[in-house]
Amino acid sequence: MINVTKTFFPPIEDYQKQLKRIWENQWLTNNGVLYKELSERLQEYLGVNYVIPMTNGTLPIQIALNAFANGGEVITTPFSYVATTATIVWEKCTPVFVDIHPDYLTIDETKIEAAITDKTTAILATHVYGNPCAVEEIEAIAKKHNLKVIYDAAHCFVVNYKGQSIFNYGDVSTCSFHATKLFHTGEGGALFCQDEATRQEMWYRHNFGHDGPEKYHGLGLNAKMSELQAAMGLSVLPYMKQIISERKRVCDYYDAHLDFSQLSKLKLREYTEWNYAYYPVVFKTEESLLKVKTSLEYENINPRRYFYPSLEELPYIHSSTCPIARDMAKRVLCLPVYDSLSSESLNKITSIINNE
Repeated sequence: MINVTKTFFPPIEDYQKQLKRIWENQWLTNNGVLYKELSERLQEYLGVNYVIPMTNGTLPIQIALNAFANGGEVITTPFSYVATTATIVWEKCTPVFVDIHPDYLTIDETKIEAAITDKTTAILATHVYGNPCAVEEIEAIAKKHNLKVIYDAAHCFVVNYKGQSIFNYGDVSTCSFHATKLFHTGEGGALFCQDEATRQEMWYRHNFGHDGPEKYHGLGLNAKMSELQAAMGLSVLPYMKQIISERKRVCDYYDAHLDFSQLSKLKLREYTEWNYAYYPVVFKTEESLLKVKTSLEYENINPRRYFYPSLEELPYIHSSTCPIARDMAKRVLCLPVYDSLSSESLNKITSIINNE
């Protein structure tokens, strides 16, 4: 079976080596030695100011919204994973959807200001498939209207924009370290921010609000990453060059062998150093997408309609329709991409798509 992605497993000896350190330290969680090491290595590897690894990729968004959104309206995109919108609602805020750019598939920055009201407190935008939003324009809008900016950068590990990590934009950026992601800790995620004051606030919010063992800064919850998760991250990180190189090989194959008279590709924003985490293709109609998807699945090949449906269609959402997002959600299909995907499998995938 060929799935849309496949978890990278480092050599078991590498993980066992890290586990041995945990047993020697007798420390499983609460800012342990491996956690601190992973934090430092990620900060150096990615070139970011501050990073707080957490136990999954949704809690960083929740914590940032809890700190910044204050129960107000949050301008966001309907073309994202459900966690983006669900977290806004979970934090008792109101999602206000803005349609997407038809080429980049990120929130259309030219439509954001029209959606701002006196109840707007934040912008939560998603870098889609590792493709950056128009970060300079969004920053200008946010400064003009005194809004906080949170980026859902779940797909953006090692993505650079204009020579620096995409995580260095916005008041807060978040990333997923789920097992299906480019870099993973089994289950996990991280929050990135630009200044020490924000880091301190995010830190105590992710650790029950603690200020030492017997005092509290304020409200918090438990989002701490365990030593077992950090051990997996430390085992995977040395293989990132190999993982990215092999994923590039897969994407280059698709570029060379797919019939683009019937499909279109994601348009990357200029000055972007991409990470090859996903390979979305856009069909001319939903019917042609479904036909190809059925043919692939018949051969035990499982692409994914990622993202589908457009999030303004969620049953707990009451919102006006975003026509571009709704249309794109029906026509985008992500093809299998992972480091060990063979040329034979790639030939089979492209042949099925081209012959439909």
